[in-house]
Amino acid sequence: MSRLIIVEGLPCSGKSTVSRYIADRCGARFYDEGSGEHPADYEFHAYLTKSEFDGFSANEQALITSKADNTDGGYILPLSGFDGELFEKLLQHKIYDFLPWEIEKPIMLDKWREFLESAKTDERYVFNCVLLQNPMCETMMRFGLDMKESADYIKSICGIISPLEPLVVYLHSDNIRKLIEKAAPERGEEWLNGVIDYHCGGAFGRANGLSGFEGYIAALEERQRREEEILKGLGVSYIMTVSPQEDKERAYGDIDRATKDMI
Repeated sequence: MSRLIIVEGLPCSGKSTVSRYIADRCGARFYDEGSGEHPADYEFHAYLTKSEFDGFSANEQALITSKADNTDGGYILPLSGFDGELFEKLLQHKIYDFLPWEIEKPIMLDKWREFLESAKTDERYVFNCVLLQNPMCETMMRFGLDMKESADYIKSICGIISPLEPLVVYLHSDNIRKLIEKAAPERGEEWLNGVIDYHCGGAFGRANGLSGFEGYIAALEERQRREEEILKGLGVSYIMTVSPQEDKERAYGDIDRATKDMI
């Protein structure tokens, strides 16, 4: 029986709501994206190599070592624990925005291994994304890697967490434009501008000449296509249903049937 359920889908598809619903239904521990100390993700962390660490002043080094996890290759530290000038300097080493892929990849795989080792045998976990969304945003959108490279990385994660018998619940969006247009006023102009810049300004967006809102939608459409194809080849249990924003009754019916043995 699955001890880890991961809800995936595009922005505004209802992942957070569905994740909470499943966690409540199954009596599982729920971790939302961006909610704090995630056991399998570095949401707002920086990484310093040993040589980069040597470039900070003695006082800065003391502050860094007091809050960092010391790894073989360097230091991983929560950016929320810093402020002022030191925060601005460390922000340039944020894992998800500035590390080269060859450094980021092993750090993230080690984080998944750390989660597996810490997972309690008598507890279930529900994650909002992190298996498909975060890896695809990095490999596809930021670095412009092809689908095989994205799939190979995600398969590596699945290999690590296979003892937990993960179940993926994917919320397919039939009308991506409608979902984003509906959610944008509530999420605000700053959010919309940020996601447009990210999806159009990264390696994938630049390579495909994407710009503005239309470019953002085109990026999401291709991301969903790739995610669904990758999901089918991962060798993990999954269900694919429509976003509850589009068909609530069908979505929750599918989810209830998939999790009926976990109550």
